[in-house]
Amino acid sequence: MTSVPVLKLNNGVEMPQLGFGVFQVPPAETKAAVKTALDAGYRSIDTATAYGNEAAVGEALAESGIAADELFITTKLWNSSQGYDETLRAFDSSMTDLGLERLDLYLIHWPLPARDKYLDTWKALEKLYVDGRVRAIGVSNFQPAHLRRVLDEGNVVPAVNQVELHPYLVQADVRAFDAEHGIATEAWSPLAKGGALLSEPVVMRTAERLGRTPAQVVLRWHLQLGNVVIPKSVTPSRVAENFDVFGFTLADADVAALSALDRDGRTGPDPDTFDLG
Repeated sequence: MTSVPVLKLNNGVEMPQLGFGVFQVPPAETKAAVKTALDAGYRSIDTATAYGNEAAVGEALAESGIAADELFITTKLWNSSQGYDETLRAFDSSMTDLGLERLDLYLIHWPLPARDKYLDTWKALEKLYVDGRVRAIGVSNFQPAHLRRVLDEGNVVPAVNQVELHPYLVQADVRAFDAEHGIATEAWSPLAKGGALLSEPVVMRTAERLGRTPAQVVLRWHLQLGNVVIPKSVTPSRVAENFDVFGFTLADADVAALSALDRDGRTGPDPDTFDLG
């Protein structure tokens, strides 16, 4: 089975650089999708309370027979549960649904700066980390201004910042800030939801030259930039295709050409203004 490269997080925990995301996978389809991913070789699974499928992920993990120490499981705290006590309760609920005794990575899903609760929320994550209930803690969709407050007022440096990231949204400033502070950058929507990005002439030409698919080329771009990446699919052939990205390498010119597609092209909300839930 292909060995996935790992990134050593700032606390020494090793995280697979390629994982499987279950965003927008209906709960009824999640167990089968996760089983397909595990069979393909994925060992990192990314879910969230907001996805409504933590329990289905937990069922797939329990039925897989794969030892917990071979897996890397991430979930995220939803916006309505921000705050110190609320976060601790939400974590307990997620762990019950996932059927886990210890989580690998727990993230604050959105900063919600207008509510100004993420520092209290971060204190709760720090407690979970110090208590040994989670191996690493981090954030999602945090901009440098949000991260600076966490760094200034918290005691633990986030291990991961998961943000929307793809060739249409290269996030150079966020990636540079993360790197400066030893925070791993993880990409959600790594293929920009498919469509236009995968039809870009430079992507298609590169894929044809290398005998690969456009999606494989974009995922390889992420890996060579050093991003953690979590593609999602419920189609078994695409789940396997997205995992088959270690047998080729992009030239530096290919990486630069894909990065030049950057156009601040978000497919999701703006973290500075998003305030749902």
